[in-house]
Amino acid sequence: MVAVTGTAGTGQEPAPDDLPTGDRAAPTGPEAPEPIDAGPGSATAHEGAPPTGPSLRRRLGGLLVVAATILLAVVVVSVVALVNVVRFQDDVTNPYFNAITQADSAYVSLIDAESSVRAYLASGTALNLEAFDRSFVTEGEVALHDPRTAQIVTKSAPVADGLDAAHQAIHEWALTFALPAVEKVREGGPDAVSTDERLEGARLFNEARVATSDYIKVLRDVREEKVQSLDFWTQVLFGSVVVLVVAAILVGSFLWSLLKRWITEPVTTLAHQVRVVSAGQLRQPVSVQAPGEIGALAVDVEHMRQELVSQVAEIRASHAEVEHSHELLAAQARELARSNRDLEQFAYVASHDLQEPLRKVASFTQLLKKRYGGQLDERADQYIDFAVDGAKRMQRLIQDLLGFSRVGRTGSERVPVDLEKSFAVVLSDLDERITETGATVTHDPLPTVRGEKALLEQLFVNLLGNAIKFRDPERPPVVHVGVRALDKAWEFSVSDNGIGIDAQYAERVFVIFQRLHPKDVYEGTGIGLALCKRIVEHHGGEIWIEPNEDGGTTVRFTLAHLSVDGGGAPSPT
Repeated sequence: MVAVTGTAGTGQEPAPDDLPTGDRAAPTGPEAPEPIDAGPGSATAHEGAPPTGPSLRRRLGGLLVVAATILLAVVVVSVVALVNVVRFQDDVTNPYFNAITQADSAYVSLIDAESSVRAYLASGTALNLEAFDRSFVTEGEVALHDPRTAQIVTKSAPVADGLDAAHQAIHEWALTFALPAVEKVREGGPDAVSTDERLEGARLFNEARVATSDYIKVLRDVREEKVQSLDFWTQVLFGSVVVLVVAAILVGSFLWSLLKRWITEPVTTLAHQVRVVSAGQLRQPVSVQAPGEIGALAVDVEHMRQELVSQVAEIRASHAEVEHSHELLAAQARELARSNRDLEQFAYVASHDLQEPLRKVASFTQLLKKRYGGQLDERADQYIDFAVDGAKRMQRLIQDLLGFSRVGRTGSERVPVDLEKSFAVVLSDLDERITETGATVTHDPLPTVRGEKALLEQLFVNLLGNAIKFRDPERPPVVHVGVRALDKAWEFSVSDNGIGIDAQYAERVFVIFQRLHPKDVYEGTGIGLALCKRIVEHHGGEIWIEPNEDGGTTVRFTLAHLSVDGGGAPSPT
C-alpha cells in the first residue's frame, strides 16, 4: 500500500476569513486579505510523487488470473468426473447388466439341456430332447451372449478368458458326450450308453457347469468394479461441485475484500475529503492510503487543492485590488462631480454675470458711437468701432462656449427623433442665408434615430452653416446630405463644393478655438466643428472629414440605429 503524502487535518473547521492566500503578494493595509494557509502537511503534499509499485490494474489482473486458474482447475476435474460417471454408469446399466442376465439364462439353459439328455438316455423318448435342442441350435454350441454384448464385454481380458473357458467346456461336453450319446440311444436304445460313458459325461458336464458359473462370477466381479468406479467418480463429481461452489464463494469474498481495501474504501475516503474541501474547508489536506492509480488520483487531487488555494489567494488579492481601485474611482467620481458643479457654476456666471457687463459695454459703446459719431476725429470713430466689435465677439464666444459645455449635461431624455422633420426646421432657420448665397441644399430620405432633438438640429445647423460659409466665391454653393445604413448605425455625409480643407488639418478642425482662416475673412469663434464632434460622441457616434477630389469637403458622422435602443428595424423615411 502506498500513502499519499500529507497528514490529517487539525479537526477544526476554519472560518471563511481564515482561508489561505498562498505565496502571492497581497495589498497591505487594513483592507489586505488574511494569508491563506494550504493546511497541515501542505508542503510535503505538494512535493509528493505518485505512488510507486504495481499498478492497480496489474494487481487486479493478477488476482483475476489466479482466481480463474483455480476455478478452471476445479471445472476441469468436474468435467472429467462427469465424463467417467456417464461412462461407468452406461457400462453398469447396459452391457454388463445384459451380459449377466444373458449368462444366467444360458446357465439355466445348460442345466435344462443336461437334464434333457439324462432323461432321454434313460427313456429313449425323443420328447425329452426338446430342451437340449433349444439350447444347442448350432451343433455343439451354446450362445451365452448376443454378438454385440459379447463384443463389448470381451474388451475386458478376464471376461474374455472366462467366456472362452465356458464355451470350450460346454463345447467339449456337447461334442464328446451329449451328441454321441443321443445318437447311440437313437440307434440302440437306452442301454446303448455304458455306465462309464455316463460317468464321463457327468464329469464333462460338471466342468462345463463350473466354467460357466466361474464366468458369471467374473462378469459380476467386473461389474462390481464398474459399480465401485461409478461410486468413486460420482463422489469426485459431487466433491468437485462442492469445491467449485466453495472456491467461487471464497474467491468472490477474497476479491471483494481486496476491492474494498484497494478501491471502494479509498475512493469513499477520497470523495469525503473532496466534499469537505469543496464545501470551503480548503485547509483540509487530501490524504488517502491507496495503491496504484487511486493513490495517484489522490496525489493529483491534493495538488489541485493546493492550486485552488493559490488561485483563491490570487482572487482575494485581486478583489482587494479591485476594491481599492473602486474606492479610487469613487474618489475620482466625487472629484469629477465637484468639478462639474464648479463648471456648472462657471456656466451660470458666464451666462449671467459675465454677459451682463458685456451687454452694458456693448450698449454704451453703441450709444457713444451713435451720439458722438462724426464729431470726433476718424481715429476716435475707429476706436469706438473696435470696442463695439470686440464686445459683440466676446458675447458670441461666451454663448458658444456655454453651449459647448452644456452638451450632455442638460439631462434631457433621449427620444426617437424624425430627422426628416428636424432637417426641415434646420432649413427654415437657414433660409435667409441660403437665399442670400443662392445655395442649393438637397438630402436623401432621412431616418428616425434616438437622441436629443435640439442637439441633433444644432449639429445639422453647424454643418450646413459651415458648408455655406466656406463656399467657393466663383460658384454658388451646392450642399447634399447623404445617408446609408451600416450594420448597427447610420452613416451621414454632408458634402459641399466649397473651398475644401487640406487633409493635414482634418483632425485639427475639431479642436476647440482652432481656426484655419483669419476672423476678418471668415467670421466665427472656432467652436462650431468642436461642438459637432461633442454632439456626435454624446450620441455614441464618430465624425471625420474626407476632402473631395473635385474640390469641396465631405463631413461624415454616424448615429446608432433606432433598433439598437429597442426600436424597430431601421429604414429611411
